[in-house]
Amino acid sequence: MSTFGASGFYDDAPWSEHHEGLEGVRTYYQTLLRAAPDFHIEVKHRHVAEDSIVLEVELTGTHLGAWRGLPATGRRVDFPLCAVYTFDGQDRLAGERIYYDRTTVLRQLGVVSEPTSLKGRLGALLLHPVTVIPALLGIRRKADGAASAQH
Repeated sequence: MSTFGASGFYDDAPWSEHHEGLEGVRTYYQTLLRAAPDFHIEVKHRHVAEDSIVLEVELTGTHLGAWRGLPATGRRVDFPLCAVYTFDGQDRLAGERIYYDRTTVLRQLGVVSEPTSLKGRLGALLLHPVTVIPALLGIRRKADGAASAQH
């Protein structure tokens, strides 16, 4: 937190979250570290521009606490992430914006299954029958949402 300027922000783009101010950033990190106390970041590549720094990293950790409404699963996560750091007029950290595939994280936590697996197919059928059943019957959906038979 000491690297941030007077006001900071943290954007978690895959969840469309924007955390404004130092307290918002602090709360985001506290929640994350409670969920994965062994959270680790390994920097793979650094890209330096005039007004920002981009890091490609690998994140690892064990889900040992509640995160986004999901109780601890005890599962490990290991996924790539790209972070863009911007700076203010005093060369202090203005904010961080992160990008990653959230489905990968949810799959590793056991929340999402691959649609090609038996578990994924059953889950899709049970959770999304309005989408899956017409697809199985060969009915295509138009862009406006109206269904029509495929010929």
